[in-house]
Amino acid sequence: MKLQAFKKSRVARPLALATALLLCQPAFAVDDENADPNEVSAVAMGGDLLIGRPLLFTATVLGTAIWLVALPFTAAGGNVKDSGQKLVVWPAKNTFVRCLGCPTAGYKKD
Repeated sequence: MKLQAFKKSRVARPLALATALLLCQPAFAVDDENADPNEVSAVAMGGDLLIGRPLLFTATVLGTAIWLVALPFTAAGGNVKDSGQKLVVWPAKNTFVRCLGCPTAGYKKD
């Protein structure tokens, strides 16, 4: 009786999809011996575009707000430049300057 109720619930299909995706995870871990180590995969680019960039943009906005609120205290402590680098510049640089899927900031040289 409880199994039938679970099958009809709104949780069953997303849970089954998540389970199937987790079982397919080892297929993404295939390492090609002939692949160029500097080449970025499509999975890395997609994950960066859909997950990484929005999170880094949010970190940039929140870091800027935190930096502005903490500015009087950091000015008194003499580390305005350091706090600005860590809270604003680093997330902004990794959001807007880093190539899609690359692990470090900077433009990719062709």
